[in-house]
Amino acid sequence: MTEQAGRLTVTPVHSHFGARVEGIHLPDLSKDDPAAKELFDELVALQQEYSVLVLPDQRFVDERQMEFTKEWYGPLETQVGTIGTEARLHPNLADWSNVDPEGNGKLLSWSDQRMIYQSGNQVWHSDSSYKPVPAKYSLLSAREVPPSGGETQFVSQRHGYETLPESLRRELDDRIVVHSLLYSRSIVAKGLFRPEQERAIPPTRQSLVRTNPVNGRKGLFIGAHAWYIEDMPYQESRALLDDLLARITTDDCVYEHRWTPGDLVIWDNRCVLHRGRTWDAARHRRVLRRTTVAGDGPTAEPTMATRTPEWDGIVPEGLGVEPAEVPTAAADEVSAR
Repeated sequence: MTEQAGRLTVTPVHSHFGARVEGIHLPDLSKDDPAAKELFDELVALQQEYSVLVLPDQRFVDERQMEFTKEWYGPLETQVGTIGTEARLHPNLADWSNVDPEGNGKLLSWSDQRMIYQSGNQVWHSDSSYKPVPAKYSLLSAREVPPSGGETQFVSQRHGYETLPESLRRELDDRIVVHSLLYSRSIVAKGLFRPEQERAIPPTRQSLVRTNPVNGRKGLFIGAHAWYIEDMPYQESRALLDDLLARITTDDCVYEHRWTPGDLVIWDNRCVLHRGRTWDAARHRRVLRRTTVAGDGPTAEPTMATRTPEWDGIVPEGLGVEPAEVPTAAADEVSAR
C-alpha cells in the first residue's frame, strides 16, 4: 500500500523489506539547499526501515554518481583488482557491463574470462564482506538493460535472523565467520586473480550477527564470501552456513528487481544479500554502474583471520595470521598423552 513519508511517496515492494520511493531526484540535490537536506534525511530514515530502496528515473552520469554518493553518504570504497574490467572507468566506480572495454561495441559472452568473473555475482552475497571494513551501502544505477533477464534479487538478513528459532539465534550471536573473496571466486573458476591481486585480499573476520546502530535490529551477515565459522569443525561450520543461507533465501523471501533504464537501487549491505541473474550476454547489452559507500568500522577485532589447512590451494602462502606455535611445555604434555 502506497503511503507518504514526508514529501516522499513510498510503496513497499515486498512484505518483509524494500520500498519504491518517488518524489526525489537525487542527481539534482544540492548541499546548499536546506530543503534538500531534509529530503535526504527522510530517505535515510526509509533506508533504515526498508533496507532496499528503488528509485525510478534517476538519470545519473558517472561523475555525478560518484560525486553525489561521496557528498551525501560519505567516503567511497575502492574496487579491488581482478582480471575483470569493473574498475576500468574509475577506482571508485564499478562497471558491471558486458560491453568490451577495448571498443567496437563488442559484447562479451559468458565464456569470456571477464564475464566468468562477473558470474560470481550470481550467488547470494554482501558487497565487500571480505574486506576488513565491509561496505555500508551500494548504489546501483541502470544505464542499459536487456529485454529479458539480468534482474537483481534481494533478501533481508534481518528478517532471516528474526525467523530463526530462539535457541539457534543464541548460538549464533557471538560467532565469528571468516570471509574471503578468494574462496568465493575459487568456486566459480580458477585463475581469476593475478598473484599480486591475491595478496591484496587476505581473508578477514566478521561477526556472524550484526546489529543496526540506529534501530537495534539484528541480522545475519553471511553469503558467498562467508567461508567458515571459527571455533567449529570446518565441515560442521560449512553445513551450518549453508543451512542458514537456504533458510533465508526461499522464494517467498526474495524481492526480484526488473531493471528499467534510469533506475537506482540503494541497499544496505549490513543486512541485505543480493545476486544478479543471467541474461543473453552475447546478444544484449547490460550496463550498470555501482558506487559503494565505505563501512564505518570492522565488525570483529582483530580483523585478519588465522591461517588454517583449508586455505591451502586457495589463499597464497604468507597471507593471514600464522597459527601460534604451541609452547614447548604444552607440546611435551600433549605428546606424552
